[in-house]
Amino acid sequence: MTYCRLCNWLLRAAWMGQELLSTFGEELGSLTLIPDDQGGVFEVRVDGELIWSRGAQGRFPEMKELKQLVRDKVAPARDLGHVETKKP
Repeated sequence: MTYCRLCNWLLRAAWMGQELLSTFGEELGSLTLIPDDQGGVFEVRVDGELIWSRGAQGRFPEMKELKQLVRDKVAPARDLGHVETKKP
């Protein structure tokens, strides 16, 4: 996970990383936080493949959608339980 150090996004990146490791600890094994000095960068990669870019999407991911994107790469058959429960 690459985050903008200049924008002080370390806490956001660390929280999202913690959530991903809590959910996918066995599948991911590890997570790396990479500070960036370009400004505004927030990217998430799984095995080198970009799955989220704040620059491309124009926003940060919701935790639910980030977990779904990671799940689709590392454990596609896994049910995420309440994260995928839709409201009527």
